[in-house]
Amino acid sequence: MKAHDILNNPFLNKGTAFTNEERQELGLVGLLPPYVQTLEEQAAQTYHHYQQKPSNLEKRLFLMEIFNTNRTLFYYLFSQHIKEFNPIVYDPTIADTIEGYSDLFVDPQYAGYLDINHPENIEATLKNAAGDREIRLIVVTDAEGILGIGDWGTNGVDISVGKLMVYTAAAGIDPKSVLPLVIDAGTNRKELLDIPNYLGNPHERVRGERYYDFVDQFVQTAERLFPKLYLHWEDFGRLNAATILNEYKDRIPTFNDDIQGTGIVTLGGIFASLDITGEKLTDQVYLCYGGGTAGAGIAARVYREMVVDGLSEEEAYKRFFMVDKQGLLFDDMDDLTPEQKPFAKKRSDYPNADKLTDLLEVVKTVKPTILVGTSTQPNTFTKEIVEAMCENTACPIIFPLSNPTKLAEATAEDLIKWSDGKAFVATGIPADDVEYKGVTYQIGQANNALIYPGLGLGVMGAEAKLLTDEMIGAAAHSLSGIVDITQPGAPVLPPFKYVTEVSIKVAEAVAKKAQKQGLAQADEKDMAKAVRDLKWYPKY
Repeated sequence: MKAHDILNNPFLNKGTAFTNEERQELGLVGLLPPYVQTLEEQAAQTYHHYQQKPSNLEKRLFLMEIFNTNRTLFYYLFSQHIKEFNPIVYDPTIADTIEGYSDLFVDPQYAGYLDINHPENIEATLKNAAGDREIRLIVVTDAEGILGIGDWGTNGVDISVGKLMVYTAAAGIDPKSVLPLVIDAGTNRKELLDIPNYLGNPHERVRGERYYDFVDQFVQTAERLFPKLYLHWEDFGRLNAATILNEYKDRIPTFNDDIQGTGIVTLGGIFASLDITGEKLTDQVYLCYGGGTAGAGIAARVYREMVVDGLSEEEAYKRFFMVDKQGLLFDDMDDLTPEQKPFAKKRSDYPNADKLTDLLEVVKTVKPTILVGTSTQPNTFTKEIVEAMCENTACPIIFPLSNPTKLAEATAEDLIKWSDGKAFVATGIPADDVEYKGVTYQIGQANNALIYPGLGLGVMGAEAKLLTDEMIGAAAHSLSGIVDITQPGAPVLPPFKYVTEVSIKVAEAVAKKAQKQGLAQADEKDMAKAVRDLKWYPKY
């Protein structure tokens, strides 16, 4: 390999950290400044430059330059500042770079672009993107439901890149073993179709049989090329997300973060809240506000846990309510998704059905003890709604999970004040501590990054044949015991600064459950060791 090939390969490049001996051996003499820096010196210098950037967007673009040139340095720095960097590298700042992707494009970042108009190129795309690397983890999106900002076509590949960054920073997934992908099936966003510099397919989204055939060809090809693959679906639209997951979840180890990840971390927050009050999950009444992919996925996860805890399916059903753009969902509506239908109610059971398009009226009618927002409708959890929740239960669980910040249903500060400090609050975006009546309330973030990195590490460490509901349940339960819930104002979810420890705990729980279910194929039989042996560390 030529010297410049090494310097331009982010997996091999060390920049000024190449030793004099390495410079001699690799033909790098005279191609770098003479002083040999340590990784620590490079990181300190880079962080100083990072701090000079005036905005979060510029900070992210600067970090991406480091990512593009030196993966080890990037992840060493990320691991040192994981709480600070995560909202810069990923959500919410990544939304800005996705919206401007075509304008900002400089480097493909080892991503693959799957063109629905050329299914004959699927294998070549995967091989070219992987190169000589052994791929263990793929994050793929079709970018129809990006965060809370919707359909962004090929621009959405950035979400796959960003997701994999968090996998590596949080759980130590080897960056050489991952592959970000976008399925470019077109876009229905008119502003993209109308601009000349959009880099994706300039046509409306392909639907139906042609779309699903393309996805199936991709899955089959990826599984053949990468036999130890764990496949992660990200930000697919509500028309396709559950359909795709249900098609493959019993065939291959696969995961949809929007459907499953948010459900796991939300369930973990509910468990922690109930640990404090001593109440049972089976006594709660659950109201979902926003019945899209995430909202329905969370509700389904909590519903299944109620059944596991002893309720019949019929009894559990009575404790779930779902509100979407139509209001409270009724079974006579003709626009329900398959994931919404199990939670729809009979209109005849509600004398005030015509008024149940209003969230406050719904809260007063069904008397929920848990309110989870995934609506992307900002400021919809009002003071009146919080006060009504407090009439239903002494300590309501209120989780406004929509992101980015501008789309959140409420702020943590307002929820604490309006509930007089009684509500258990977790948010979808990072939130500052709230000072109220002499108590400092730490606000847990229902951040999927507490779950999915460790989940993936566990599946890959065990070389599990499938990802099962039981493994997912083990992941949710493993979130407990990290935070001292006896302290006033304690968060109901572990603060993100503990994500590396959380990831190991989640991974071990998942791998052990896979082994117990007879699904682990790894040669190593000690699952804790299998997980820890797989973990990668950023060092030269």
